[in-house]
Amino acid sequence: MVLLVVIVFAVRSLRPRQPAVAPPAPGASVATQALELGAQDLTSVERRPLTSVLEVSGSLRAVHSAFVKARVAAEIQRLDVLEGHAVRAGQALGQLDPTEFDWRLRQAEQQAAAARAQLEIAQRQFTNNKALVAQGFISPTALDSSASSEAGAQATLQAALAAVELARKSQADARLVAPIAGLVSQRLAQPGERVAIDAKILEIVDLSRIELEAAITPQDLASLRVGAKAQLKVDGSTDTLTANVVRINPSAQTGSRTVTAYLAVTPHPSLRHGLFARGWISLDQRNAMVLPLSAVRNDQAKPYAIRIQQGRTEQRVLNLGMRGQSDGVAVVEILDGLAEGDQVLAASAGLVPAGVLLKTPPTLATSASASASR
Repeated sequence: MVLLVVIVFAVRSLRPRQPAVAPPAPGASVATQALELGAQDLTSVERRPLTSVLEVSGSLRAVHSAFVKARVAAEIQRLDVLEGHAVRAGQALGQLDPTEFDWRLRQAEQQAAAARAQLEIAQRQFTNNKALVAQGFISPTALDSSASSEAGAQATLQAALAAVELARKSQADARLVAPIAGLVSQRLAQPGERVAIDAKILEIVDLSRIELEAAITPQDLASLRVGAKAQLKVDGSTDTLTANVVRINPSAQTGSRTVTAYLAVTPHPSLRHGLFARGWISLDQRNAMVLPLSAVRNDQAKPYAIRIQQGRTEQRVLNLGMRGQSDGVAVVEILDGLAEGDQVLAASAGLVPAGVLLKTPPTLATSASASASR
């Protein structure tokens, strides 16, 4: 047994030994695959005109709108217009039932006729009494009584004539007339319904002048001026509309403490009373070093951008200034963290960690090298 163990040990000792594999050196580079970028994935810091803007939103309102209301209590006999119909100022739009008012007018006219007859009697009596007093047949006191009767009859006639005019006005108020020119936007009652005084029956809006009512916070109010230009987009439309601030309300809204600014919108076929619009008002303009706002990352404690440095990504914390618009693009002023001409990953590149090797498009290789040399 001892001899067998000695033989096995001798055989193992005669086998050639395999060399050990050394671990890679700590500083040795490991080949990695570069992240290939497209032209749309890069943007740069540029010095451009920057316009500070104030974002606004609100409802569009027609400057001129009116409700056709019932001036008398009656049943709606007919309505001659529907929603969307164009109307002229003073145009007859419908009729309330005039039966009651016709009879009231006739009653007032008959009472006026009776009062006129009584006045004629009183006048003749006064004339006769004056002759009798002159002949000494009656006393002056009787003449004074006939004079008072004539004055009373005269006042009764005037009251009756006023009642005729009131009845005639009520009869005329039974006609529904357009107070302004425009389009019918609502029918708030239907024929056959009995409406009370001041009940709303129709709404008319004039779309020739449309304004946006925007709520402005107190901190933004100081920089807002009448005449400032604005760009708006209306929900449901892709067109950009121009507007300008025409009025600023002198009072703040109760509760929100915001102040309403009124922006006159350039006429457009898509504008409708009550639509919602949003946009921005141009406040101030100056040259500044800017970066597209979409390239600023906010997933960390401080805003940062991903700069291309020597072909690799580098995160740079930013000190931001004024936000605004430049050539229709939302940009932000860079106060510190980047230099003019630095190339930065755009939002389309996504979140890329620091130190990732990049492969830039050939057309941008030259500018990328210039940026990396700084």
